[in-house]
Amino acid sequence: MSQQLIFQSEINQAEINAIAWKACDTFRGVVDPSDYKNYILVFLFIKYLSDVWKDKQEQYRQEYNRDEERLRRRMSRERFILPEGCDFDTIYSKRNEANIGEIINIALEKIEEANKAKLDGVFRNIDFNSESNLGETKDRNARLKHLIEDFADQRLDLRPSRIGNRDVIGDTYQYLIERFASDAGKKGGEFFTPPQVSTLLAKLLQPKKGDRICDPACGSGSLLIRVADEIQDRDFALYGQESNGSTWALCRMNMFLHGKDSARIEWGDTLRNPKLIEGDALMKFDIVVANPPFSLDKWGADKVAADKFNRFHRGIPPKSKADYAFIIHMIGTTIEGAGKVGVIVPHGVLFRGGAEGKIRKQLIEENLLEAVIGLPANLFYGTGIPAAILIFNRGKKTSDVLFIDASREYEDAKNQSKLREQDIEKIVGTYKKFETVEKYAYRATVEEIRENDYNLNVPRYVDMFEEEEEINIKGLQIEIERLEAELTETRKKINEYLTELGINRL
Repeated sequence: MSQQLIFQSEINQAEINAIAWKACDTFRGVVDPSDYKNYILVFLFIKYLSDVWKDKQEQYRQEYNRDEERLRRRMSRERFILPEGCDFDTIYSKRNEANIGEIINIALEKIEEANKAKLDGVFRNIDFNSESNLGETKDRNARLKHLIEDFADQRLDLRPSRIGNRDVIGDTYQYLIERFASDAGKKGGEFFTPPQVSTLLAKLLQPKKGDRICDPACGSGSLLIRVADEIQDRDFALYGQESNGSTWALCRMNMFLHGKDSARIEWGDTLRNPKLIEGDALMKFDIVVANPPFSLDKWGADKVAADKFNRFHRGIPPKSKADYAFIIHMIGTTIEGAGKVGVIVPHGVLFRGGAEGKIRKQLIEENLLEAVIGLPANLFYGTGIPAAILIFNRGKKTSDVLFIDASREYEDAKNQSKLREQDIEKIVGTYKKFETVEKYAYRATVEEIRENDYNLNVPRYVDMFEEEEEINIKGLQIEIERLEAELTETRKKINEYLTELGINRL
């Protein structure tokens, strides 16, 4: 099959998404979705690198009148290097080889080696020659051949000369990650935040030019990218940390495909071993945002008393629930007097007692909490429980806290609730005004929160009671009498019909 691709007047995003998603058929029923997503996304990444590299070569070859030495020098200064023989076309030409899995692995190793600063370690957790994941040699080779041929679809042309400035590849990558999250059940929530929620957080935190932005539980990086995209400028710095190696790799590729090559994404456990360090201290950020795993068990509570960064001076959260451990870490990494935190939490964080209650009390008394936003149930992959957003602000201008009940306004989709554009706009607009809105938001004083024993449950502050409409007893009696008269008349007619037919009357 020739690799000469057919040109279309305009590349179709939905069509490309569908082609990439169809490639998953190779693995369905054989490999778990949480595993096969890595093979699909890595292959999409290879296809993108190959198409961009080929496009640049063609452009410079014409520009330099086929001077191969000048072409080589120019290509060596490109955004990335694609070593000879590591491109998709070469892999396609070898798709029938008995060691095709090994061939792909070697190509990935060479790509990593040639791009250490940006891609070092990105492919270390993916093995295209894995018997445990892809089956014995004959079956594995057949699956890999199908995968390669799926990505050779003539419509899957990712060259910049074809797609222009549109972020087609980034959109497809995001599309696939979201589909994988949906299919992966509970595991899906571990690496992906729904786009509407990411958009809401981005607009609430209002990042600005020059900000340093961090997600200490960044998953595949979608939330971090969305917050950065809220800034209509390239002047920002992105940081993140992720404990799962495969998900960390997805995040690195996601950043690369969205043109955020300089993002610093560390691999490791944020609570046990934070990697974003400056000197001997934690790095400080303007914006810290996260959707950490809800109520993570065995997070390392037994070790934090000796935490060298003194993050847990307000108290140690329960060993079975890491929610406040993430909150404490996030607040501790914001810039004094200016930094903001946006974190998604389960509702238990708002009212649970014990160590969590004591920490919550201190955060409120330190005047760090700015807003509590109750979200609809069933928004997140893998859990139907309702969640909330907490906004902490180290530059607060008031001691009051705004409570917003956004739990009842959403689109009730087939399998999952979704925030609509108007829902997001209403939440953000209410937050910015910071005023009480009847049956939707309440601006509470710290004294009121104290009176509620520091319980932050939204219904304690936002009155959702709906008065029942007064019943008109006399009118209701008249309506009942009318209906009874109609019923009597109807029975009379039915009995007449039954008599004519020789059937017993009612």
